[in-house]
Parts: sequence; structure tokens; C-alpha cells
Amino acid sequence: MDIPVSGFVVHSDDSDGRHSHKLYITNWNGRPVHIHPFSGVTSFDVGHRHQYAGTTAPAPSGVQHVHQYQAETSFDDGHMHLIRGTTGPAIPLPEGGHYHYFEGVTTVNGATPHAHEYGGKTGNEI
Repeated sequence: MDIPVSGFVVHSDDSDGRHSHKLYITNWNGRPVHIHPFSGVTSFDVGHRHQYAGTTAPAPSGVQHVHQYQAETSFDDGHMHLIRGTTGPAIPLPEGGHYHYFEGVTTVNGATPHAHEYGGKTGNEI
């Protein structure tokens, strides 16, 4: 099954010689898309915790949906972790819009290998 997707690509030519592109999806199967901000603090493990922040991947507006998300944690105690996963379904807000719950466990890292738990709810849709 083919799903029509439209958007645009932004080319970046950084001064340090690296070259990159970012894909911005604006329409998914005839529906506009949106994203959500998210942030939080991990559980306290092995004497420290980490902060994280990011935005979800785009998803279609006006239908039930979930979002993929990924972010790197802050660099604490000499290392960082990666968080990634899929949010829960949309939860309507009384004043309009919606949010999503998310939770998971970071990747394993550190001088003493360990992981942290994290979770929360996204901000309203953008």
C-alpha cells in the first residue's frame, strides 16, 4: 500500500566541512502533520541522573496516531545515553490539541554499565 507523503528537504553546508540534509514532512496521506516537544529527567541510578529534551517525529493530524521519538541525554558522570521509542495514543486536552505519554529505558552506558528509566507526557501539538 502506497501512502502519499509530501514535504521539503533543507540542505546544510556547515563550515566544518560536513554536509547534511533535513527532511520536513508537511503532509501524510492528505493530512497535515504535527510534532510535540518532550523533556524530562531520568531516574537516579549509579549516583546520578540525566536530562533530555527533543521533539517527536511528525504524525498525521486529525486521526488517532502515535509518534516516534529519539534524543540523547545530557552528558553527566562522564557519559550519555540514548532514549527512543513510540508514544502512546493521543489524549485530548480540554482547550484543544492533545498530548501523548511516553516511557522507556535508556541505552546502557557508563564506567559502571547501567541504564535509566524515563517517562512523562509530551507538550501540546505544534
